[in-house]
Amino acid sequence: ARTIHEVSNRKGAFVHIDCAALNVSIIESELFGHEKGAFTGATSRRIGRFEQARDGTVFLDEIAELGPPLQAKFLRILQDRLFERIGGTQTLHMNARVLAATNRDIRREISLGRFRPDLYYRLSVLELEVPPLRARLDDLPLLVQAGLEDLSARLDGPMPHVTEDFVEELRRHDWPGNVRELMNMLERLLVRGAARVLGEAALGPGWRAESIRENAEELEEVEEERAFRREPLLPEEEREDRARLAEALRATAGNVSRTARRLGITRS
Repeated sequence: ARTIHEVSNRKGAFVHIDCAALNVSIIESELFGHEKGAFTGATSRRIGRFEQARDGTVFLDEIAELGPPLQAKFLRILQDRLFERIGGTQTLHMNARVLAATNRDIRREISLGRFRPDLYYRLSVLELEVPPLRARLDDLPLLVQAGLEDLSARLDGPMPHVTEDFVEELRRHDWPGNVRELMNMLERLLVRGAARVLGEAALGPGWRAESIRENAEELEEVEEERAFRREPLLPEEEREDRARLAEALRATAGNVSRTARRLGITRS
């Protein structure tokens, strides 16, 4: 998504929206913004995500995680490309390119009634499928090289030499976490102070975590079930506060002090 934005002629911002983190109670303020005094706690004007993008790109990440009420709100702005800030009277035009991504089988989600077909047809002007890493293992040498160059520069360490047996061992893994898993593994080796030469021995025994990989889908389903059961136990206000805090932490890359200032609350 970032590459499409960067190589295009659009001069606006790239705005990333994590759909999995959006909450019905705060979505309109997050996406469309609000005017000062629009509701309790609105002490100043807030510019929403679509307005921030202007003539740039809005990236709707994990679009299939949206619940039906949120899907309806997205459908409206994608159809009309018009919106107003909460408490405002001025109608604003959304001129950004919209990209959406999901790791789910979206057609299956539609057949199960979990995703609106009208929203899908509005989004699916052009579809790009990014194959999982296990389907393009020939990319491993280049990805390892690029990852090590970036990590070595960021960690201010020497660039290790990669042997053929190291890459061959990587080919035996099916990479359920795709490129992100690969980069995390490389960073772990560098942080641990791996030698200047990365061979098969540097990986150590059991690095592929066979049992975890084989049961990844089952574990994910169990966790979703636990989350479903756990969510209703929290009062509505606490669920809203949790979602608001999580979104603010993401926006500040986990910086607690900046998050506190952004929300107007104490650091503690």
